[in-house]
Amino acid sequence: MQRIVVLNPKGGSGKTTIAINLASYLASRRHTPVLMDFDPQGSTLRWVRKRRPAQAPIHVIAAFERDTRTTRAFQLRVPDVATHVIVDTPAALDAHHLPEMTRDADKILVPVLPSDIDIHACSRCIRDLLLVAKIRREEDRIGVIANRIRRNTLTYQSLIRFLHTLGIPIVATIRDSQNYVRAAELGMGVHELKSYVAQDDVAQWVPLVEWLARPAGAAPSAPGASSQDAGQAVGDGEPVGSGGDSQAVAVRAQSQALIGA
Repeated sequence: MQRIVVLNPKGGSGKTTIAINLASYLASRRHTPVLMDFDPQGSTLRWVRKRRPAQAPIHVIAAFERDTRTTRAFQLRVPDVATHVIVDTPAALDAHHLPEMTRDADKILVPVLPSDIDIHACSRCIRDLLLVAKIRREEDRIGVIANRIRRNTLTYQSLIRFLHTLGIPIVATIRDSQNYVRAAELGMGVHELKSYVAQDDVAQWVPLVEWLARPAGAAPSAPGASSQDAGQAVGDGEPVGSGGDSQAVAVRAQSQALIGA
C-alpha cells in the first residue's frame, strides 16, 4: 500500500483538487484508493459523496472529525483492500505537525501556484519538510506540482526559476483548466471525463503518475526538472546539493535569501 501526502500550509494551492483527481485516476485503473480528509472544510468528503454508484468506488475517511466513542487509531483505520492512501492535509498546518503528518509517507506532493505569495509559502513548506520533518532530498519523496499554470507568462517563469533553486523535482505542471471545476461538481476527476474533452489535462498527469510509481530512493529526477517538458530542464540557476549537515546549511541559506527569514 502506498501512502501519498498532499501538503502545503498555504490555503488555496489546490491540494484537494490534486488529491481527488489522483484518487479518480487510481480508481479508474482498478486500484482501490482511500482518501483521508484532514481538512475541516470537508471538501474531499463532499466530493466522494457526489459520486454515483456506477462510478469506480473510492473510500473516504473523515479524519478531521473526532469521535469520542472510538479511539483515534480505529477512526483512521484503512481497509485491508486499499492499494493507495491519499492524505488531503489542512491549510495552516503548523510545522511541528509535519513529522506526524508525513510519517510513513512514500511520496509527498506540494502544489504551488504561480504568485509571489504562493512562492513565499512554498519556500517555507519545503524548508520545514527538509529541516523539521527530516525528509532527505536523495530519498526522492518530495515532488512539487506547478498548479493552475498559464505557460509563457512572467509568473510561470518566476515560479520555475524558484523551484529550480530548491533542488526539488517538478513532477507535474497542471494547466489552469475549467475541466477540473466541471469534474468536481459531478464527483468526478478529469480522467473520468470524455477523452475528447479532457485529453490535454489527462496528458499532464502522465509524468506525475510515473514519478509516484518510482520507489523512494530510486534515481531522482534532476533538481528543478519539469516533467511537463518531457524531461527537459527549464529555469535558470544551479541546483542545490544534498547530504548530511551541508543540506541543512544550504536550506537555511536558501530560506533566508528567498523568504527573508
